[in-house]
Amino acid sequence: MSRPLLFLDVDGPLNPWAARPERRPEGYTTIRVALEPGRPLRVWLNPSHGPALLDLGCELCWATTWMDAANRWIGPVVGLPELPYVDFGAGLFASRPDGVHWKTEAIVEYAAGRPFAWVDDEQSPADTAYVGAAHPAPALLHHVDPRLGLRETDFATLARFAAATRP
Repeated sequence: MSRPLLFLDVDGPLNPWAARPERRPEGYTTIRVALEPGRPLRVWLNPSHGPALLDLGCELCWATTWMDAANRWIGPVVGLPELPYVDFGAGLFASRPDGVHWKTEAIVEYAAGRPFAWVDDEQSPADTAYVGAAHPAPALLHHVDPRLGLRETDFATLARFAAATRP
């Protein structure tokens, strides 16, 4: 059996996009990303997050709208190596009538029965119910406040989950 997966969203957990716009959080650095010409996006990232995530002993995977671009823009700043990513393809931003987030089904499919934690700022009870019904292994849907980003308490929760699901 392999290590548990840890699916990472960027905006919210790693980039506290909802923090007060005039005040960069302590420990964060600012990058400007030009995803569209003429419209640079301000992103706050904490370089200590990468080593802390790697120390959890999980297999890390991007689960973000950034998809592979996270390897170019986000990973190097926070100290993460190139990671696999969930390719949301045609499901990107697709609405579901049952209220399940557009990422959830693709994450469950990617996990393919392996234990996983999913760090995001957009999960709901509908996602928890879907994962509980569709995924046979332990799963943790961990909500992160997008005003704060990942905190020590979040890392402690993820470490407990990883320890409990490691072979």
